[in-house]
Amino acid sequence: MAIISSIASWFLQKRFHQIELFLAYPINVQNEVLTDLIDRGRTTQWGRKHDFKRIKSLADFQKSTPITTYEDLLPYINRVKDGEQNLLWPTETRWFAKSSGTTTAKSKFIPVTEDSLEDCHYKGGKDMLALYLHKNPESEFLSGKTIAVAGTAELNNETGHYIGDLSAILMKNLPLWAHFSKSPNLSISIMDDWSKKVDLIVENTIAEDVRAISGVPSWMLVILERALEISGKSHINEIWPNFELIIHGGVSFIPYKERFAKILNPQTNYQEVYNASEGFFAIQDSSARDDLLLMLDYGIFYEFMPMSKFGKGSPTVIGLKDVELGKNYAIIITTNAGLWRYMIGDTVIFTSLKPYRIKISGRTKSFINSAGEELIVDNAEMAINHACEITGAIIKEYTAGPLFFDNDSKIAHEWFIEFEKEPADKVFFAELLDNALKAENSDYEAKRFQDMVLAKPLIRVVPKNTFIHWLANKGKLGGQHKVPRLSNNRIIIDELMLIIEKELGGFNYSIEKEIS
Repeated sequence: MAIISSIASWFLQKRFHQIELFLAYPINVQNEVLTDLIDRGRTTQWGRKHDFKRIKSLADFQKSTPITTYEDLLPYINRVKDGEQNLLWPTETRWFAKSSGTTTAKSKFIPVTEDSLEDCHYKGGKDMLALYLHKNPESEFLSGKTIAVAGTAELNNETGHYIGDLSAILMKNLPLWAHFSKSPNLSISIMDDWSKKVDLIVENTIAEDVRAISGVPSWMLVILERALEISGKSHINEIWPNFELIIHGGVSFIPYKERFAKILNPQTNYQEVYNASEGFFAIQDSSARDDLLLMLDYGIFYEFMPMSKFGKGSPTVIGLKDVELGKNYAIIITTNAGLWRYMIGDTVIFTSLKPYRIKISGRTKSFINSAGEELIVDNAEMAINHACEITGAIIKEYTAGPLFFDNDSKIAHEWFIEFEKEPADKVFFAELLDNALKAENSDYEAKRFQDMVLAKPLIRVVPKNTFIHWLANKGKLGGQHKVPRLSNNRIIIDELMLIIEKELGGFNYSIEKEIS
């Protein structure tokens, strides 16, 4: 224990000097990152095509290099997967993270280089540890085990590349010493049969000194609740007395916090991280705040597109020094994995400029704007949380999309909600949700005025495990996969409707509102 504390203290002192540097000089650090990325990329096919040797400034870079999407880079990625190198990045690319960030059955394969693995993903993990221990110097969670909820990865024998969930790629490449703090063993952590995997994780950790768990909230809950079921206990600290930390990311924690609170000590600490297949971006550095510190020295250069300009010709794109508080931005990244001015599909709002802190506000494709209401995920999460707090309800999962009425110009939002604990008065819950959305979003409020454009929302209470069935049908049952919260079309809603009616025996309850 003393050795662990000594190593942690040494690491904290060394790394905090570097963190303080980018806190003090954020724009300088970001400019250095961009210069290094352009220098590294000059000899690649992408760099030659876009004349990187002539780039002297951010303006030159923006002029020479277009904003890209996955579809733009896909021809290059496919060639790298087939064995070609020096196309997007000068060093060998051996890993591809299978992204769950798409709502279609087709997956994305994001390149992961040695540079991005070491200088971004692993560096982010170390900084997460450093920031937590800095704020909690008495913590001893490193003296026990951490359950890391990982996905799966497999070797392509023809090319020698690993393809799979980022979490599995990270787990497979961890140094040997790092595995001593993880539980269960690697073979269980990355197995692909989740129905067996959950039980094996619990069976192999229930007698361990588990002190933390990390992953997507929904799947961490599955494991923790299964541990209670197998052990016959009612509280996690009855199984693991020293349990102290939940490390979460991937989706908003708001809908899950009551379920965690039910089974964990009030003293349990929570730390949010913002990482994705494309990179590790931000870390919660204070339990007193619900925003995240943007990490600026991970080999990622950031640009931001105001969502008010999204989808328009020649949209405005700005660097970090020009962002404003409270505005919704789409993130554009250039990275040491060979992603050049890549729009990852996430949106953020800046909550602080000294230092730069953000909140994840949603996805560029995860919103409802069927009547000009521009409802984003952040609005939905806040409204759901408000309705749950007032009614005592606990939500397990939810999604929403537009509802169009035949022979009527009006539309509404249709919500599919799976409750852990249903509200006693569901109509009251629906009214609270509707009113909270009005309070969060003035465009929604305007469209809801006297039901002239948007009708009252239709709330459907779905059977238990509806969303698990949907994920399984999509081949996305696993630790990194999550349910999209909002959609501007009815694809997910209609898929759920079919599952509920054909496989689960119909809805538990629907709050239908007649349109006058």
